[in-house]
Amino acid sequence: MTEGITWLAEPKSIDWGGYSVVIAQDLAGDTLAQRVAATRFGRNIQEPRFLGNLTAGQADDVMTGLFGDTHDAIALRYGETGEWAYVVQHGFWYAEFGRQPPVSRGGAHVFRLWYEEENGKPVPPFFAYEHDGRTLCHFNLHLDGSWGSSGVDGDPEVARALEARLRAAGLSVDDPEDRWDDRRRTHRACLGAIEERFDLTLPREQILNGALPTLLMKANSADCPFCGAKQG
Repeated sequence: MTEGITWLAEPKSIDWGGYSVVIAQDLAGDTLAQRVAATRFGRNIQEPRFLGNLTAGQADDVMTGLFGDTHDAIALRYGETGEWAYVVQHGFWYAEFGRQPPVSRGGAHVFRLWYEEENGKPVPPFFAYEHDGRTLCHFNLHLDGSWGSSGVDGDPEVARALEARLRAAGLSVDDPEDRWDDRRRTHRACLGAIEERFDLTLPREQILNGALPTLLMKANSADCPFCGAKQG
């Protein structure tokens, strides 16, 4: 059973610091995970280590046991549900990944959802849709004009279709001052509009409590316990 994606708006819905999820069509789960791993910033990056199937708690225990703190490691747990593959990032994933090489290369449809919930700046939640190496649309899920536009940016046709869904949900994409006071309500409504527009879904119970195939990577600030040297 899947539960859409609106549950991501709940406090600390996946991890202590928020959530970072990549969903893709036309890719297998392990392929998506390897593509996401390949976009991590840094030089002389060590290949990710496959750890088998782990729950979220077990992944945290392994990161803490090997690195001393989940701030020093990244775990990519991945799976498939129906036509979708997904990757869930745990540990210190913040600002660790870029867009090269494109995860959506070769015609894949890739959807990114991320929220640095514990960032004190604060940083709003974001969504991006990529296809064949291009970002077709992206926007701030608080729709408040911070960290960029208050509406949907990108390909005009794709952006207009998504904005129509947002308006149908009662959200304004025209006036950044005309916002619901409850950001979590706005966040959830935006996720609902994205879910409806692209038919996205994630298996909540499996992600939160089930065991999923897991890749382990070090964060850029951490020493690598497998090679005995610091890598940047």
